[in-house]
Amino acid sequence: QNEEKWDFVLVSDIHEMGSEKEIKRKKFLDELSKKGFTIKKIEDTKLFYGVRAPQHIFWKYQCLQRKADSRQQNSSAHENVAETTRIRIVNFILRNTVTSDLEKLHDLMKKKVFEAAFPLHKKEEIREILKDKWARWGVIFKEQPINEIRCYFGEKVALYFAWLGWYTYLLVFAALAGLVTVVAGTTVFSSSQVSKEICDANTTFMCPLCDQNCSFWVLSDTCTYAKVTHMIDNEATVAFAMFMAVWATVFLELWKRERATVVTKWNLHRWDEDEEELALQLINNLQHEPQQYQHSYLRSTIILILALLLVMVLIGIAHMLVIYRAVAMALFTQSEVSLLSKHASTMAVMTGAVLHYITIIIMTKVNRHVALFLCDLEKPRTLSQQENSFTVKIFIFQFFTNFSSLIYIAFFLGRINGRPGDYVRIAGHWRLEECHPSGCITDLFIQMAIIMLLKQTISNIMEYLIPLISHQLRKKRERPKERRMMLGEEEEAEDPCKRHWLSNYELNEVNVFSLFNEYLEMVIQYSFTTIFVAAFPLAPLLALFNNVIEIHVDAIKMMRLHRRMVPRKAKDIGIWLQVLEAIGTLAVIGNGLVIAITSDFIPVQVYKYVYSPCARENRTGMDCSTGYINNSLSVFRIQDFESHTKVLPEFKGHQIKECRYRDYRSADDYTYTVQFWHIFAARLAFLILFEHVALCVKLIAAWYIPDIPQRVKNTILCDKHKNLRNELSMIEYVTEV
Repeated sequence: QNEEKWDFVLVSDIHEMGSEKEIKRKKFLDELSKKGFTIKKIEDTKLFYGVRAPQHIFWKYQCLQRKADSRQQNSSAHENVAETTRIRIVNFILRNTVTSDLEKLHDLMKKKVFEAAFPLHKKEEIREILKDKWARWGVIFKEQPINEIRCYFGEKVALYFAWLGWYTYLLVFAALAGLVTVVAGTTVFSSSQVSKEICDANTTFMCPLCDQNCSFWVLSDTCTYAKVTHMIDNEATVAFAMFMAVWATVFLELWKRERATVVTKWNLHRWDEDEEELALQLINNLQHEPQQYQHSYLRSTIILILALLLVMVLIGIAHMLVIYRAVAMALFTQSEVSLLSKHASTMAVMTGAVLHYITIIIMTKVNRHVALFLCDLEKPRTLSQQENSFTVKIFIFQFFTNFSSLIYIAFFLGRINGRPGDYVRIAGHWRLEECHPSGCITDLFIQMAIIMLLKQTISNIMEYLIPLISHQLRKKRERPKERRMMLGEEEEAEDPCKRHWLSNYELNEVNVFSLFNEYLEMVIQYSFTTIFVAAFPLAPLLALFNNVIEIHVDAIKMMRLHRRMVPRKAKDIGIWLQVLEAIGTLAVIGNGLVIAITSDFIPVQVYKYVYSPCARENRTGMDCSTGYINNSLSVFRIQDFESHTKVLPEFKGHQIKECRYRDYRSADDYTYTVQFWHIFAARLAFLILFEHVALCVKLIAAWYIPDIPQRVKNTILCDKHKNLRNELSMIEYVTEV
């Protein structure tokens, strides 16, 4: 039975004898044999080579580990090496074995000498436990078996699932807070004075939304829209934005504690990645010289310029979406279809959001290629450095891809479009969009809701279905022989390894980025959940539903649909932690800006305390925001329209001389009023105050919650003490003898 334990399988096409590929393959396998590897060949529609490493390689590794980690000094000479460690060492040696032509496995795979190299899913007890307790839909609300995941997939994967589980658990609190905010919005604030005024304003005539064939419109037509806006945009949202800033910090601080506990339990807190890499290099080749650290300012400058160029392109794409919406708005308003012309603004926003989603999908692929190219330019020293460098680049690119359009809607929409009689135009022709009289925040809400829902539903379905379908197709393609055997032709007894290797080969392939993709997806989702959460309080709830499914989709994929991942050792989630901390800071800035600039919170407060009847006449019995809508709309005389604007002066039997638009300008010369500058100052003051308070609270929370629990610190302390005492007693014993 022991004979049939194989660490890795190499797969190759059947090449002609004497062909270049066959010679290269033989050279590589000969190199492995020289290192003492056992190789077994099985022929089917492809050639399969089982590879087993000699025992002395693992003994060397254990000795080096024992030197590095003196805690295990008294362990027995050659205990069994964990399966994950075996696979990791064999993978390293396979990837770093050089043939006489100076080619490595990577080069041979590029030249199609080998098609695949993978470790096997084995029928171990632990695999059955994982299938039963983790990789099925029935256990969706149970705790994940993190230790078993570690024993089967290695620490890196286990830490990903530990982090994802922890994030999902803490999302429950954020989701509840978001739900409370929305419920408060629908109950307490649906009767708000502002939306009441909009609903009653049936004699307030608003300026037309386009230049040709657009009539005036009555403010009370948008009653429903106003109610929706005030459901999101109210006092509760400010408290919720503050809560989310603190939540993001507390989440990361508690995760650091959780990580410290887990890593200490696994005895990895002293483990050093560089030392591990050097040890493996020396086991593979004793003559190996370490690669030196290097840094080139010229190379860094080139990378920076190229990265900035791509960011410019991504911002350019956001501009294209803005232009699309302006043109679509103009075309929809003039459309013959009444449904389109009636809801032109909403249709423009919704189709814009779908278009944005499509650009996200396309640009994600482009970003990946550019980030890889920049990584190769940088020439990182080790695999983990390469991963870190790639992570930072792709995150920045993805951030701009996902958020540039949202940033425009949140902070520029309706602020740069001019005024009636003097509109800002695209190519001198199309007007930029305007905000609704009850604020821009609903546009941001729609955009976020569409992108989050599309991203999560489509991504999750694709993530599950594509591997499932491709696995079924591979199965059909790789097993044409079985029918012949069933027809009764007797063949020699089949090698038990053959079926096992074949079934592993039929699974979908995995690569270095398999886990990276999962992290990236979650971190972008985390950005949506925190950065503009003030405009979309339901984001944490959507994220929570998504994650509960995501954990199990990932588990089923890894256990049943994908080949086994090469286990990797790790003691944290790497650079992702810094990325998450950066998002936490961005969230404070983003939410502060949303409340200060996008929302109507500040103008309403300024009106209440300075311009309202309460402030002027000391009336206490009335709602202080009475008259706000009338106050926030400026007057425009129809005779001042641009010459090419065609507007019918008659509307519903009224002869209209002036219309209203949303701004604070004087009725005489259309310059900004004092109130405009007053509100502008209040917005800035609020922004500075909100950000400083939120950042202070974040710092206090970070200080208040220690990164490493005392229990863990004490365990490490006692260990050090015990080791030193043992060393001393050994020395004293030797000197006495």
